Amino acid sequence: MNIEKLAICVVTFKRQELLKVLFASFEQLTQAPWRIIIVDNEHSEQTQTMVEALGKKLDEQWGETEPDAQGNTSRVVYAPQTDNLGGAGGFSAGVKRAYELGAQWFWVMDDDVAVLPESIDRLAPWTKKYEVIQGSRFDYDGGPFYWQYQFLVPLGIPNPIAPAAFDARGYRPMNTLCFEGGLFKRNIVDQIGLPDPRFFIYWDDTMYGYRASKVTKPIVIQDRILRRTREIGNWDIAGLRQLNSTSDMNRYHIMRNRGYMAQYFKLYGDYNPVIFALGTAATAAKEVIRLVAVDRKNLRTGIKQIYRGWKDSHALMHDPHWKPMPALG
Repeated sequence: MNIEKLAICVVTFKRQELLKVLFASFEQLTQAPWRIIIVDNEHSEQTQTMVEALGKKLDEQWGETEPDAQGNTSRVVYAPQTDNLGGAGGFSAGVKRAYELGAQWFWVMDDDVAVLPESIDRLAPWTKKYEVIQGSRFDYDGGPFYWQYQFLVPLGIPNPIAPAAFDARGYRPMNTLCFEGGLFKRNIVDQIGLPDPRFFIYWDDTMYGYRASKVTKPIVIQDRILRRTREIGNWDIAGLRQLNSTSDMNRYHIMRNRGYMAQYFKLYGDYNPVIFALGTAATAAKEVIRLVAVDRKNLRTGIKQIYRGWKDSHALMHDPHWKPMPALG
């Protein structure tokens, strides 16, 4: 079973060693995608050379495919950016490029994962009934990776205690998305537009899934489709959950982007200022705990970035000129 005009959209920035692992995993796929779009936020000659080599190898391995909207038949497309757009801007650019080429499905991922050989075969059956599908993943150590698939909308935070197990159906409903293996159909882009590049990093995929849940029923499936290839420091919480290390840049955007989140909640009638403020406080508390437990060396600078992000989020959530991403259909 195939996925019609499936475009894999990868965003990369200065991580060629990880990209090599991802590219090697593409060669092992048991089903060929229609296109692979590599968004290079670094615009690196090294990355371009790697992408060209991958394109030649996969065209030889799988053969050229039907022409896209620009008349090209090669399966691999290099999409360099003049500036670092962050993950959010990169995914927006990648989905836009794939959309313009005529893709019908968009499978998005960072450069620090590897696809499993049967991943497209595992995703394909679900595409007959669902339009937004999140596959499960293996962590760096080979164990199962728990992803918080349930978004507590009034608070604007993921549910940390949502059950991890699946029942006989093999899936759970979700109201969010992760751009580490998330799959969605063209008509979703038609209805809600591209991923919002203004997030730069963090919450962009969460909010894209939230927006998608307003027009369809997203699901997360138990089938494993990816494995993470980058080791991240973390704090293991009773063997059930992990709190991963992050950067000061992430800490800033985790807080700042709640301003954009509030704007989307207002748009859909889901904004309650008191409850949302509680969620913001909980988010800040989580980041302070992360600093103390995992990133103690950045405690002083991290606190500053949390505060700066919180302050900037207020300006964003009250920006009278803000507009949502426009529908494309």
